[in-house]
Amino acid sequence: MRRALLGDASAGETWAADEQGLEAVRSLRDAVRALFAYAVRRGEPSPADAGRLLPVEEALRRLNAAAAAAPTVPRLDWAQDRDPVAHDHPTDGTPEGDVLPAALARAAIGFLAGPDRTALRACHAPRCVRYFIKEHPRQEWCKPSCGDRARVARHHERHRTT
Repeated sequence: MRRALLGDASAGETWAADEQGLEAVRSLRDAVRALFAYAVRRGEPSPADAGRLLPVEEALRRLNAAAAAAPTVPRLDWAQDRDPVAHDHPTDGTPEGDVLPAALARAAIGFLAGPDRTALRACHAPRCVRYFIKEHPRQEWCKPSCGDRARVARHHERHRTT
């Protein structure tokens, strides 16, 4: 999916980050984080996140604006010894700095509007702020080290002397 949205990496497409481009990606990251929090837990965010998250309306505005910044058209590439690959290609005249944020925004929109959104979870390990796709019924953390940290915290809580 990443290849289809961001283009074929083997074709040599690159993105050079300038300060304005970095700010666009950071702004988009903040919007996606707020929307992930909303997808996981509707209503008010947890107290730990409340001060850092954008309001949902602002997050939606930023996400949709980033997606619209670089209009695309479908493009089919078909190398002689490979299967055909379709991906979005920016239209002529699109500013280069808008291409990556727009592709990331469209990927986020596709995810949030798709079936995988229901498997999105917030990691409950201490000090972790990541989200992950729950792939197993017993999965509670984004990665094994977060599970280790949660078990250690529980152990210390049980054996703490007052």
